[in-house]
Amino acid sequence: MSDPNPPEQPSFNQPAGSDPTTPIPSSQPASPGPAAPGAPGAAGAPVGGSTPPPPPPVAPTGGPSGMSSIPDPTREGAGFFTALFDFSFTNFVTPILVRFVYLLATVALVASWLIFVFAGFANSVGTGLAALILGPIFVIIYLAVIRMTLEFYLSVVRMSEDIHQRLPQA
Repeated sequence: MSDPNPPEQPSFNQPAGSDPTTPIPSSQPASPGPAAPGAPGAAGAPVGGSTPPPPPPVAPTGGPSGMSSIPDPTREGAGFFTALFDFSFTNFVTPILVRFVYLLATVALVASWLIFVFAGFANSVGTGLAALILGPIFVIIYLAVIRMTLEFYLSVVRMSEDIHQRLPQA
């Protein structure tokens, strides 16, 4: 007949030859795979079943200075006309104007290219094709130079704003 007390078979969670009622030492994993984060028994998680509250959300920063790399329109100070007619130069007009100037430069370069293409085709087909093919290259080069110049001006203004925010007010 069958034995009422069959011999114990080692489980995957217990080392071979150990008593199943004794806890597994912490140096050995409790299961074949890693425990899910926050699950009871996972590293750093409480075993009592309750999980700790998640940490508060942290606002993203743009680097060690803590300034965001994305421009904030509300931080740009007063309106355009207030900044334009501020004779004490406490409000900068450059962050407001730089987008508008870049848009105007883009429109002016594309319009100039189209005029050169039409004038080239009016003169001869060869000149029109040259303007049609080579024109975008010059537009991109000029647009890159204008963009770099505007970014330089804007970075100087932002450095000045950052310095004024960090210095103690006298």
